[in-house]
Amino acid sequence: MELLNVNSNKMFETAIALGNFDGVHIGHQELIKEMIRLAKTYGYLSSVLMFDNHTKSIIDGKGPSLITCKKQRYDIIQTLGVNRIYTMEFDELMMKLSPEEFVTKILIGNLNVKAVVVGTDYRFGYKAVGDAQMLKKFGNKYGIKVNVLEPIYIDGEIVSSTRIRKSILNGDMKQVSRFLGRNYSILGKVVPGKRIGNKIGFPTANIEPLVHYVLPKNGVYSTETVVDGIKYLSASSVGYNPTFREEVIKIESHIIGFARNIYDLNIELIFIEYLREEKKFENIELLKRQILDDIKRVKKNKLLR
Repeated sequence: MELLNVNSNKMFETAIALGNFDGVHIGHQELIKEMIRLAKTYGYLSSVLMFDNHTKSIIDGKGPSLITCKKQRYDIIQTLGVNRIYTMEFDELMMKLSPEEFVTKILIGNLNVKAVVVGTDYRFGYKAVGDAQMLKKFGNKYGIKVNVLEPIYIDGEIVSSTRIRKSILNGDMKQVSRFLGRNYSILGKVVPGKRIGNKIGFPTANIEPLVHYVLPKNGVYSTETVVDGIKYLSASSVGYNPTFREEVIKIESHIIGFARNIYDLNIELIFIEYLREEKKFENIELLKRQILDDIKRVKKNKLLR
């Protein structure tokens, strides 16, 4: 798969999937798979157009917390078999393009698009006045095949990034994994902490997220931590560590049976299941007993999966 700037294609006739793709959830995946099917049918190059920033960061002045960073989105899309990802910055000039200008200048002029796949809620052009039906009309006008896919439902709910964010905030990681088609994870850098875990016999990796992720609700989770491509069982906490009166939210992972110094490494924290709420313990011994119980539950959950 190639990752290219939006101005990079003049040679190939292209099929393209359009959307924000935050999360690349199962609905997004079906949309991309349909685009790939079209590309193979007509001999087009399969591609996805992604903005380097969320459109709402320009339209509303502030983008939402993210479900995936760019690297995660690229990696997931690559596994689906896409030939190219085209990237571009969503800025004020881009925002002010009329819907027809977006089609003629970007899709046709820059990317030589012959087929487009979008969801029913797709919006484009100045003030988002363009919708999927308008895109179909422009498709007829300019000779572009336009497929509009209906949303995916699970248990009567539409799979959407908004719904996934809500489930993450509620700590419902099982629901999140059903909507994403995989477990939720964040990428972060291991940074120095107060080394409290070391002092009580349970060292933790203090994780600083690489982007402004949606963080699960405060509590302790059964997790997996990926270090240098190797996955380890872990028990992780999100919150203020009330026993030690932290003033900012911290993400800490106790990697079971792991003893390496991994400061400054980028690692991945995969959330499997919510275990319990965060608690303030009266003394260190009670905290240690609880951590041992958390570790036992993590190991048991692994056996049951």
